[in-house]
Amino acid sequence: MKRIFSLAILILSLVFSTESTAQKFSGLDKSPADIASYPSSYRVSDKSVRVIYSRPQLKGRSLADLAPAGKVWRTGANEAAEITFYKDATVGGKAVKAGTYSMFTIPGDGEWTVILNGNLNQWGAYSYDSAADVARVEAKASSDSESLEAFSMAFDDNGNLVMGWGTTRVSLAISI
Repeated sequence: MKRIFSLAILILSLVFSTESTAQKFSGLDKSPADIASYPSSYRVSDKSVRVIYSRPQLKGRSLADLAPAGKVWRTGANEAAEITFYKDATVGGKAVKAGTYSMFTIPGDGEWTVILNGNLNQWGAYSYDSAADVARVEAKASSDSESLEAFSMAFDDNGNLVMGWGTTRVSLAISI
């Protein structure tokens, strides 16, 4: 009888101790992180540039409300987007040394200002400091007939960074 009682206590303590130490995970992020790199093929491991960003969704809202014209925007959601150049590059006609930079944008009509900033690990654009800007360049903005619900970034075949949200497309010239 003592053995059965001891065994029952052991089993109960194992059950409850496992439950009390179980890891609690949060749900899915509403603006999941994504990565775009160039060259885009997974078969090419020697990348020239990579951008890490979060993908907010329109959800019935307007792009103008989420990324207002004339105001510094974090270029995505959550943390400011970060772009890494593995080699020295020319971005929008300006020389940029290899390294990692926060990327901000200022939306506008016909063109957006793209800002590469030396301060990393920034949440949003709340602590954006223009004194840490490494480069400010203009990127051509255009419209597309296809609307993208989620903010997206991709590199074209020439290595230019293309950002899209709603029907807006912004192309940043990059050469490595």
